[in-house]
Amino acid sequence: MPDLSTSYLGLKLKNPLVASASPLSKKVDRVREMEEAGIAAVVMYSLFEEQIIHDSLELDHYLTRGTESFAEALTYLPDTGTYSMGPDKYLNHLSQVKQAVSIPIIGSLNGVSKGGWVRYARNIQDAGADALELNVYYLAVDPNLTSQELENTYVDLVSEVKSEITIPLAVKLSPFLTAIPNLAQRLGEAGADGLVLFNRFYQPDFNLDELELVHTLELSTSMELRLPLRWIALLYGRVKTDLALTSGVHTGEDVLKAMMAGARVVMLASEILHSGIECIPKILSKIEEWMRMFDYESIKQMQGSMSQQSIAEPAAFERANYMRVLNSFRDLP
Repeated sequence: MPDLSTSYLGLKLKNPLVASASPLSKKVDRVREMEEAGIAAVVMYSLFEEQIIHDSLELDHYLTRGTESFAEALTYLPDTGTYSMGPDKYLNHLSQVKQAVSIPIIGSLNGVSKGGWVRYARNIQDAGADALELNVYYLAVDPNLTSQELENTYVDLVSEVKSEITIPLAVKLSPFLTAIPNLAQRLGEAGADGLVLFNRFYQPDFNLDELELVHTLELSTSMELRLPLRWIALLYGRVKTDLALTSGVHTGEDVLKAMMAGARVVMLASEILHSGIECIPKILSKIEEWMRMFDYESIKQMQGSMSQQSIAEPAAFERANYMRVLNSFRDLP
């Protein structure tokens, strides 16, 4: 039988499937069901910066901008009354989840401002989390804010959070950044043990009848895999941090592509929300079937095998790919 095991943030996992931060972890029984179905680890839904603002020692101008523009934002999820737990309830729930299962549980902090709230990283560690995922996002709409200043904010925040904990730290990033490889390197130097690429954002639409913005929750599709797939293939071997792929993971084929690009794990939520927990063993079965068909003995054997450093034509991941796609188009009759 093929060996599906991998490692992520120093954690030994039975396979590369990780449930990403979402309402899936809101109930202990559901986390237990995911473990029984074969999920290797679970990222808890986030403790939002807004939920602990009353305890913050510092509140800067980043706090109020773009805070509800990310995939896990409270306004985009159903049943916000029960989803939005306060800090103490969140920590208690995390502790209960950890005690109920044997798989690694990764806590999640979602915010961007520096201040007293980062001490909750230590609280999450003390509640039993095996690692922490820091979900940072700020939409740069101020013409006076440079990309360097924004990236410095991210790096400083990672450094400060890392100083509060001894468990591994992963950073979940947006794709809307100027120089991802350089920032990835700086985040690793600041203490990040892993990078999660990428956070998925729901863009507002316009309601022409009511003349107002409309926010709707739409689950991802496999087409969204291409963006993180490309960047993980580019970063593999160039940064020392572990790489996790999220957004667009729905099938066994999606997982295999992520592994070949260089990811240690994939994180999925939309497929579980859409198809139910029973999709987990189906995805794992498809992975095993493909590996037997093509004589792969282990997941580790394929990791990074199609990264930019490994393929015969590295430029395919860069501008040459753009030109090739355009040249492949044929005019319709």
